[in-house]
Amino acid sequence: MRLLFAEDDRDLSAAVKTLLERSGYMVDAVYDGEEAVDYAAAESYDGIILDWMMPRMDGIAALKKMRESGISAPCLMLTARDAVEDRVAGLDAGADDYLPKPFNATEFLARIRAMLRRRDAYVPDIVRWEDLSLDKGSCELSCGTRSVRLTGKAYQLMELFMENPRLLFSVQQLMDRVWGWDAEAEINVVWVNISQLRKKLTELGSSTEIRVHRGTGYSLEKKA
Repeated sequence: MRLLFAEDDRDLSAAVKTLLERSGYMVDAVYDGEEAVDYAAAESYDGIILDWMMPRMDGIAALKKMRESGISAPCLMLTARDAVEDRVAGLDAGADDYLPKPFNATEFLARIRAMLRRRDAYVPDIVRWEDLSLDKGSCELSCGTRSVRLTGKAYQLMELFMENPRLLFSVQQLMDRVWGWDAEAEINVVWVNISQLRKKLTELGSSTEIRVHRGTGYSLEKKA
């Protein structure tokens, strides 16, 4: 699942982004309200996390602008302002939940999961295709009685493939969807992670494969 995270404190942003990615989410991090609005308009996100106090445009104004433009992704508002009137203002602006700072990492992740379950287009916690199942809670990929736990980008790639079986992704599309538009990673990280996933599918004895389309990209297919 892809999240947009807007927080102007870059140290906190980096820590939360790492926490979310280790929990299996794809995250685009931005540092002000205007950038958050631009990203939300350009990409389809499963959820949005907004800090209240940000430069150029605060979180409340940014969320109002998103809602006015028809962006309906659920939103969790983060802020050190925890007075009742502040919470009401955030909810009235279109937020689905409100979490005061500082917050506990376990509670934060639980609220993210709850927020995503409330989406109109609910995505189940377990994705199945052919003989594979991917548990989004435990990050376990299973085939029959065998299972393996995926981490980091490997999990995010497998989630993307299983939610879009047979769909061809170019290397650049995978970079954009999993590593993010502004990622500094080299493009060979895609090949390395794909190679690891192909080996795991073989170890699991799956009837599926990540097929290489020379010069074009990759897709999850049933073996010929």
